[in-house]
Amino acid sequence: MHKQEIEITISPSGEVSFQVKGVKGASCVAETQFLEQALGGAVLEREHTPEYYQQPEDNYVTNYAGGDDDD
Repeated sequence: MHKQEIEITISPSGEVSFQVKGVKGASCVAETQFLEQALGGAVLEREHTPEYYQQPEDNYVTNYAGGDDDD
């Protein structure tokens, strides 16, 4: 079994981004669904890494709007 990680970054402005590591294929979307729900913000951008296009298990980066501000 290989190591799976979710790296979470919060910018000073409150924008949250995260990257899934050690998961190939589109299953990363399911792996991070709980974060999307917990953050409750709109997905601003989703960027797929090369691992996304490999046979199942994956990586990608998703950015969320932080807080209720319209900044």
